[in-house]
Amino acid sequence: MSDAARRNFELDLEDQSYGEDPLADRETDLYKGEYVMSFVEKWDELIDWAGRAEAEGQFFIDVLRARGKETVLDVAAGTGFHSVRLTEAGFNVTTGDGSAAMLAKAFQNAQSRGLILKTVQADWRWLNRDIQGKYDAIICLGNSFTHLHDEQDRRRALAEFYAALKHDGILIIDQRNYDAMLDHGYSTKHKYYYCGDRVTAEPDHVDDGLCRMRYSFPDGATYTLNMFPIRKNYMRRLLGEAGFARVRTYGDFQETYAEDEPDFFIHIAEKSTLHVVRWGGGVREQGETDVRDVAEDYYDSEDADTFYSTVWGGQDLHVGCYEETKDIRDASDVTVDRMAGKLTIGPDTRILDIGAGYGGAMRRVVGRNGGSATCLNISEVQNDTNRHRNRQQGFADRIRVVHGVFEQIPEPAESFDVVWSQDAILHSDQRHTVLQEVWRVLKPGGLFVFTDPMQSDDADPAQLQPVYDRLQLTSLGSFRFYREAAEGIGFETVEQEDLTHNLRTHYARVREDMLANYDRLRDSGASAEYLDKMAVGLENWVKAADQGNLAWGIQVFRKPV
Repeated sequence: MSDAARRNFELDLEDQSYGEDPLADRETDLYKGEYVMSFVEKWDELIDWAGRAEAEGQFFIDVLRARGKETVLDVAAGTGFHSVRLTEAGFNVTTGDGSAAMLAKAFQNAQSRGLILKTVQADWRWLNRDIQGKYDAIICLGNSFTHLHDEQDRRRALAEFYAALKHDGILIIDQRNYDAMLDHGYSTKHKYYYCGDRVTAEPDHVDDGLCRMRYSFPDGATYTLNMFPIRKNYMRRLLGEAGFARVRTYGDFQETYAEDEPDFFIHIAEKSTLHVVRWGGGVREQGETDVRDVAEDYYDSEDADTFYSTVWGGQDLHVGCYEETKDIRDASDVTVDRMAGKLTIGPDTRILDIGAGYGGAMRRVVGRNGGSATCLNISEVQNDTNRHRNRQQGFADRIRVVHGVFEQIPEPAESFDVVWSQDAILHSDQRHTVLQEVWRVLKPGGLFVFTDPMQSDDADPAQLQPVYDRLQLTSLGSFRFYREAAEGIGFETVEQEDLTHNLRTHYARVREDMLANYDRLRDSGASAEYLDKMAVGLENWVKAADQGNLAWGIQVFRKPV
């Protein structure tokens, strides 16, 4: 028998084989004996390509495009769903799998859609032996990584993935939410991955070392898979220890933590070999810090994403107006509506939101008033969420999402009728530069409307030191600063509406809501250290407001015609 025949014995298998005790069969190489041809031929009934495409939308396509990736290695292609979708979207895809049966089915599926896949059979543990060159991105989807039962195999596979990526490459890897399964028992509320409505997928057995899933088909056929139940934080730790510089985690295609228990987690891990300044070019001196990097790292963190998604619902994260409500979400909408009410927005109005967060404000403004918007934001985690929700809610052709900073707005001069910002400019230590950039991109006659947590004109800096320290800044803006700086550039002051009383109420309400949801936030992934620091930080904001050191309101400036 040839080496190839021995390697692909599953092509001749009719039945799965687990030995005398299926629960004892916990070997990585078992996967070949599980994916027998009869099971592979039914796999697409489980997935339902049309249903899965609708469920996940453009998530992976948007993630790859937003990061400028072109060459993609699909290392767990299965029957080819993602390889085909990404090829159709214009990516240069290489389709890989360890199972010859799966690879053959993937090729057949692509061929039926008029595509010829570039295929390679490769075991992840020896990936670089079988592939050529390096890739912009590797995807390992469909809960496939949990076929690795031994930690040594998991570490070796991640090392192979890392080596196969270009220096700025990314790895996208997913897994079932085994935390929920191990801690609370199995349940499923969503249909994102397995969309076949006539096929059931449920565990026969779950313990810390094995999740045995059973798949039952309409014709009475049943198949099983033995997998290792990887916990989310363990997976994140493995990625970090494999050398990946940054790991972002999402749940159920960006509905991260908006619900208690997502069915699947998606990790996006970045490989980085050079400490290059992300904003403005050049190489940073050892120990030098850019406040923009601080803001990006903060909002990209799992702690922050969990907190803002839970407390604000993941739509936005700005200060609300509480005169008629105590609800944070409703108060946030009131602020958006008040700001929009100071503008004239029509079908041709172009709006730029700088520091757009999750994009909820622009969806509300554009949805109610018309026009189009560009969301500029420093956090890729929030940007991914924004893009996904824009597609879900029908705004993909009216709202564009751009990764960048407002000190260097990557847009042409005089290209927007309105520049909008909510509670974001405080993160900049170059606020005058921000105003200059706003002036540059506004059309003559255009308006700049924004809010920002500020210090009062006569604030005591010593009393504000805990607030400065929290933001890693040495000052905040003020009504006087923004008025004088804007007018010095050439803006006309239209209005500075003082709504400072809402700032104190807002931080008190957020702290109250956070403490009430403390256990839920912890269960969803926020660390105790983060939440405890947040509680102190919010209390410092409340104290500063009580001392008369803070200010907040809606400000409007016009660029003269």
